[in-house]
Amino acid sequence: MKKIVTVVGARPQFIKAAPVSRALKKPIQEIIVHTGQHYDENMSRIFFDELGLPRPKYDLEVGSGPHGHQTGLILERIEEVILKEKPQLVLVYGDTNSTLAGALAAVKLHIPIAHIEAGLRSYNQDMPEEINRVLTDRCANLLFCPTETAVRNLKKEGIVEGVYNTGDVMYDAALLFADAAEQKSDILNRYRLSPKSYYLCTVHRASNTDEKQNLQKIIKALIQLDEPVLFPVHPRARKFLGEYGLIHSISKSNNIVLTNPVSFLDMIQLEKNAKMILTDSGGVQKEAYFYRVPCVTLRNETEWVETVMDGWNSLAGTDVEKIIQAVRTFIPKESKNNPYGNGNASQTINDFILKQLSKK
Repeated sequence: MKKIVTVVGARPQFIKAAPVSRALKKPIQEIIVHTGQHYDENMSRIFFDELGLPRPKYDLEVGSGPHGHQTGLILERIEEVILKEKPQLVLVYGDTNSTLAGALAAVKLHIPIAHIEAGLRSYNQDMPEEINRVLTDRCANLLFCPTETAVRNLKKEGIVEGVYNTGDVMYDAALLFADAAEQKSDILNRYRLSPKSYYLCTVHRASNTDEKQNLQKIIKALIQLDEPVLFPVHPRARKFLGEYGLIHSISKSNNIVLTNPVSFLDMIQLEKNAKMILTDSGGVQKEAYFYRVPCVTLRNETEWVETVMDGWNSLAGTDVEKIIQAVRTFIPKESKNNPYGNGNASQTINDFILKQLSKK
């Protein structure tokens, strides 16, 4: 039996791992390690339940903290797991501190690494995620790219060996769980929302939550929108909304509805039925694109450039007037393009992993 260790730790990774874990078959034994980077019930365990993701064999319970502390603690604890389990491959997803720590632990123990979502670049070195993804790509042996753009990014950096355009596993997940969301989620009724009569907003990046002016400007723009704004609040965003005194402004507006983080199936329903989505999340940008819902990105750049090029995503940063103008005037293009594959990325990845393990 061939053994792989899969490292996950944050909400987007649970979503990506669900279709890949389903595709992994004998002779592969998958051992899932949850780092505990996201530990809130609504950001973690509920996703395993909803997505049918196997329970982790290891929960490292790292929790939140400064980047160096968190990455170092994950690295130390993953190393112990790898030494105990002796896998033939370590599988990591995306661009979190869990991703980088998993890659570093494996490469130093001479264990091959597969990186799902390789080759993404925002070219913003101030983003911790950008540093994580660049370093992980340098460590990886199998680089599974979601798009041709990602393949070209790696080629520009001199990385061509072991690079494959597999399509996007998040597109697999979108197809896999759309019907389940329709059948099981009642979130529109819970919040008395009618389709296409509300905006959906998510904010979680440190550049927006931790910077008082940026978060103030985002809230100021949301208050001025012409429809209600449903705002599932990431724990970090909630902390700073309180610290900056913005909860009072929100309560006075009667326009913004704050909720706890929602489950994946609830989020799908909210995304599919929103009039428009405002977000700083890469995953939500793509899900908006998959469901053909206009998106305004609260950043000045995106690693998912195809969503912009194809006319479904507008970059507004945190400028109040740009956000309002984008919402009022943004008309998406009609397009049948889908640069993210045909929904079988997970099976393609499984095939490449089997081929890699057969060399051992």
